[in-house]
Amino acid sequence: MARKNENKLTAPKKLKALFTIVDRNKCDLYLDLLEGFETNFQIVLYGRGTAPTELANILGFNNPDKAIIISIIEEEKIKEILNQYEDKYFKIKKTSGIAFSVPLSSVIGKIVYQFLTNMEVNNAE
Repeated sequence: MARKNENKLTAPKKLKALFTIVDRNKCDLYLDLLEGFETNFQIVLYGRGTAPTELANILGFNNPDKAIIISIIEEEKIKEILNQYEDKYFKIKKTSGIAFSVPLSSVIGKIVYQFLTNMEVNNAE
């Protein structure tokens, strides 16, 4: 008996790890923004900036407490997310941050990949 449509071949979606470093009190704002882009994996790490207090005050960095948001995103959505970040950055007063992405060269396991890319999982084997 032949299996119908079980192995639809599609090109894999490329994934990137997006690192967003923002003031800790603005973290939820950026998490909400990322949620709108179907981000299935996010982790938040909390830290403290390393600039000396005198330098931070001169540069206008009033809040040394930072949040590092690590998200796994489809490559084609990165540019749009960074544009949204830029809009938010210029609308929010007294904030600082940086964002950058790193390509993922591999993901272990078909189920993990399907979860990260919002693909339907077919468990009828």
